[in-house]
Amino acid sequence: MEHKERKPLLFRGELALAIAVVINSLSVVLMLYSGAGISAISGVPYAFSQVFSFFSLGTWTYIFQAALILSLMVLRRRIVINYLFSFAVGFVFSQFLDLHELWINQLPDGLGWRIVYFVISYLLICVGIALSNRCKLPIIPTDLFPRELAKISNIRYPKIKISFDAICLIVTAGMTFLFLGYVKGIGIGTVMAAFTMGKVIGIIGDFLDRHFVFDIYHHGPGPRKVHRFS
Repeated sequence: MEHKERKPLLFRGELALAIAVVINSLSVVLMLYSGAGISAISGVPYAFSQVFSFFSLGTWTYIFQAALILSLMVLRRRIVINYLFSFAVGFVFSQFLDLHELWINQLPDGLGWRIVYFVISYLLICVGIALSNRCKLPIIPTDLFPRELAKISNIRYPKIKISFDAICLIVTAGMTFLFLGYVKGIGIGTVMAAFTMGKVIGIIGDFLDRHFVFDIYHHGPGPRKVHRFS
């Protein structure tokens, strides 16, 4: 008896983006609270927030995202409208960061809890980025940058992601050591995530591609066509 191939389920891009913004903003703050260090991509704005504390982590994150978008447009040698829309998503993400910082200290403390927080935050960041890469909508600039750079350079995404995270890690360490006299915000979790997260995101992305197709709402006459992420 032949088994019919299971048809992939439709995953709305709008829902994917909303989930990604919520869980990634939570995960950044939760990873920092775990004591294992902040995620590599948030390390640079975190370092600025510690050295130049007149702006919050959320505000410095938005400034960092703006620099990434500008870099992409320089590489493209043109203004890309979709990149500009990602500013709005980045602003919402930054606001969620500041919101989560207000309540995160209410969570239970202790070594066991901190290990749990790190594992949860690591996995949620990977899931959130994998969803962002497939939502077909403007996404958080820190997620957009490695995805678009992979397209521009024709280098596989996992390699770009790992390199990007490693550079962010080095900048964070160098900046905090230079201005504070010691390295702050980087722990064993930060290093581990920087050199493994790209691969894990790729694995989760392959799983999503096998089970879902991603599409956004299309207004207007005519049939709606669903495309796979490529």
